Amino acid sequence: MLRVGSSAACVACRSLVSNNMGVKFRIPLQKLHPLSRAIHHRYSGNNNPHRTPHRTAARYFTSMSRLPMRPLKPPPGSGGHRHHQQRNFWVARLAARLLRLRYILLGTAVGGGYTAKKTYEEWKDMLPDFSEYNWVIPDFVWELSEHIDLDKLAKALPEMEEIAKLLPDFEKIGENFTFLKGLLSSESSGDPALKATDSSTGAAHDASDKQYKKSSDREKVDQLQEELLRTQLKYQRMLERLEKENKELRKVVLQKDDKGIHQRKVKKSLIDLYSEVLDILSDYDSNYNTQDHLPRVVVVGDQSAGKTSVLEMIAQARIFPRGSGEMMTRSPVKVTLSEGPHHVAMFKDSGREFDLSKEEDLAALRHEIELRMRKSVKEGQTVSSETISLNVKGPGIQRMVLVDLPGVISTVTTGMASDTKETIFSMSKAYMQNPNAIILCIQDGSVDAERSIVTDLVSQMDPQGRRTIFVLTKVDLAEKNLASPGRIQQIVEGRLFPMKALGYFAVVTGKGSSGESIDAIKDYEEDFFQNSRLLRDGMLKAHQVTTKNLSLAVSDCFWKMVRESVEQQADVFKASRFNLETEWKNNYPRLRELDRNELFEKAKNEILDEVISLSQVTPQLWESILQKKLWERVSTHVIENIYLPAAQTMDSGTFNTTIDIKLKQWTDKQLPHKALEVAWETLQEEFARFMAEYKGKDQDDIFDKLKEAVKDESIKRHKWNERAMDSLRVIQHNTLEDRSITDKPQWDAAIQFMEETLQSRLKDNESVIRDMVGPDWKERWLKWVNRTPEQHIRNETKNELDRLLKLHDDHTAYLASDEVTTVRKNLEGRGVEVDPVLIKDTWHQLYRRHFLQKALTHCSLCKRGFYYYQRHFVDSELECNDVVLFWRIQRMLVITANTLRQQLTNTEVRRLEKNVKEVLDDFGEDLEKKTQLITGRRVQLAEDLKKVREIQEKLEAFIEALHKEK
Repeated sequence: MLRVGSSAACVACRSLVSNNMGVKFRIPLQKLHPLSRAIHHRYSGNNNPHRTPHRTAARYFTSMSRLPMRPLKPPPGSGGHRHHQQRNFWVARLAARLLRLRYILLGTAVGGGYTAKKTYEEWKDMLPDFSEYNWVIPDFVWELSEHIDLDKLAKALPEMEEIAKLLPDFEKIGENFTFLKGLLSSESSGDPALKATDSSTGAAHDASDKQYKKSSDREKVDQLQEELLRTQLKYQRMLERLEKENKELRKVVLQKDDKGIHQRKVKKSLIDLYSEVLDILSDYDSNYNTQDHLPRVVVVGDQSAGKTSVLEMIAQARIFPRGSGEMMTRSPVKVTLSEGPHHVAMFKDSGREFDLSKEEDLAALRHEIELRMRKSVKEGQTVSSETISLNVKGPGIQRMVLVDLPGVISTVTTGMASDTKETIFSMSKAYMQNPNAIILCIQDGSVDAERSIVTDLVSQMDPQGRRTIFVLTKVDLAEKNLASPGRIQQIVEGRLFPMKALGYFAVVTGKGSSGESIDAIKDYEEDFFQNSRLLRDGMLKAHQVTTKNLSLAVSDCFWKMVRESVEQQADVFKASRFNLETEWKNNYPRLRELDRNELFEKAKNEILDEVISLSQVTPQLWESILQKKLWERVSTHVIENIYLPAAQTMDSGTFNTTIDIKLKQWTDKQLPHKALEVAWETLQEEFARFMAEYKGKDQDDIFDKLKEAVKDESIKRHKWNERAMDSLRVIQHNTLEDRSITDKPQWDAAIQFMEETLQSRLKDNESVIRDMVGPDWKERWLKWVNRTPEQHIRNETKNELDRLLKLHDDHTAYLASDEVTTVRKNLEGRGVEVDPVLIKDTWHQLYRRHFLQKALTHCSLCKRGFYYYQRHFVDSELECNDVVLFWRIQRMLVITANTLRQQLTNTEVRRLEKNVKEVLDDFGEDLEKKTQLITGRRVQLAEDLKKVREIQEKLEAFIEALHKEK
């Protein structure tokens, strides 16, 4: 029998247990004890595929019990006395015996060495070649062996006595197998695996067949199946305990970064490198064209089929938002699973880590995923193609990349967009069309198979089933509700749905409660399958059940597909990079390859330089521009509403009173607003002027749209300080109340300002009259143009009104009714029919010209009137109140311009600079905005070059790390 505590027996038992349960211990055969390797080869079933683990184990332990025992060694010193006495014999006899002993020892050593070598070679040849499975064993295991105390590890493992308690009676099981084989072979039915038995048990079959009747035979078959299940459950519990201890040990090892164990970091970063490549591809190639053929696991299924629950079981955390019957997955979620010391989750674009062992962090993570989904969905839509990237790390998690897609629906319900069904179909097809994508098809086992939509879709994308894994969920409900459990067997054997798959799995993902924990769901799943007749009756195989076996199978398929396709994809991007670089060299040989972000930064610096240039404008220039623009804005109101009505009065007192009243009203209501509008427009125009001047200095025209948008948005956001209006109103009111002209230069400046204003108005008035009456006789003769009938009537009316003004030089601004009648009759006498409204309109323009001409004449006379004004000669014949009015207006313009200039340079320019910076920062964070404003083939080519280079570099780094891991 095997010695208790023997390392060979321990490893042999562990190998036996692992083979029976379908779980692989990742221990290289080269490091097993020679006896363990012999046992593994002899009884692993490689020579006979029909040999079952129980029978082979039973035969092994039975045969081991019959091995002859090695004779015990004699006690120390029992033969030493005789030899001591013989040493006293003669020297010659001693020498002869020594020479004879030398030959005996030499021959024994040579023969024993040859025999040992031959035996070693035989054992070595008997072992299968597992070199192709070295990639399954993590690299850190070899490094780990140098840092772990094996004696302590051996003590931590369960003793042989504990394992022996769990082992069944293999001799009894062997006899039962012998009986079962004879029973089933006589009936020519049953499991083919049980028909293969050793020739030595044939006689026992004949004897047992005569002893038992049919009824007792069936009972024994049932008892045997129950015993096998109990044995399987014992193995499962022992494996779970060992795996738990292994998980804790791996967690401790992963945390010991300071002891030089860095190979695990390479292992951990391998999946991260691959995930980064997929993230870049999702941004670069959102339409998933032929360039994106990198593998990922695409999770598809009908709505509420349990896709998200399966993914949570693989990730070992309830990380997704849940709802009862409503659509929760509204956009693709890419989940990168990797191994790590702590169970955490993190978004690609966020630095926050969610501790998945804490319920509050899990709730926050679910809430964040839901917010991101809703944010990605555009207005009027139900689902979005924008991918949410999430990384999940934890001890014992299988490394892979999964993409959870919105569930396929058959009907669009109220509240959904009309194209929701087609959008989900097209999105699912786009992911599944990738020839290297692994399709994880989720089917709800609790509903009728005929209601499945996703199976038809998957069969269209992968008709041969070379990259599809079928998962039947809610098997507990299916077993309870289905009248024929054999229908489940048809599904998992691929005989019910018109689709093919690499493998079929049946899982249970809880009782349907959102508050269940992952551990509770695992326990429920294990309890269900342990007690389910689906396993007991052989409808399901042990390796086809539980999400744990599913995750192992999916991970193996994923990495196999990665190894087969990643180098080919790297070559594709290498060729694409060469083509893009060639196009750039031919079209833009002298320009740097600046992508959109780099171009934006360059434009941002130029715009900020232009804004800073505003502070370099001199105060004199600001005031000159402001004064000119302000007068252009208010001159019409001053002339039409203030000066002309007051000037038509007959005495200076009435004139001054009217002027004061109108100036006060103007200052209180309109003037401050007009002044601020002028200041704001001036700031905008100067800002635009500087940007235009900078554009001429060898500027790239690719920035034009961006600069225009920044300027418009900055101006839109800028709000003038309202408190400045009140202070400006007070300043303007005090300025206009002052009538004291202190010196002759101010008087002359006011007269000049008045003359320029009146001459400008008179010029405009002459132009209006010319358009009314048409060309004069010179133009008609020289340019061969004629008057229109209306112009002819206007001309006749003008001539008649001119005669009236000559007769009455001091006529008022309005015609009396009898005067209108007289003019009309006079025109009718000459055969001209005219409307009274036309007469009044023509009179308005003629009187304005007449008044302006008289005002200019009076202005010339007032050039020498400063003496009378200074002496306060009110009753003098030369009254120049209109000059004082224009002086007051001119002084108000100067002081207002000075006040606005101070506000501009001290406050508004700085606020505008701040607004421009804020707009640039907002645009910099808005990728869609940058894409709209910085466009062109040159930009797109630079973007493609950057992305392709980045993808190629990431792929090469990933391939290098992949080769190192092998």
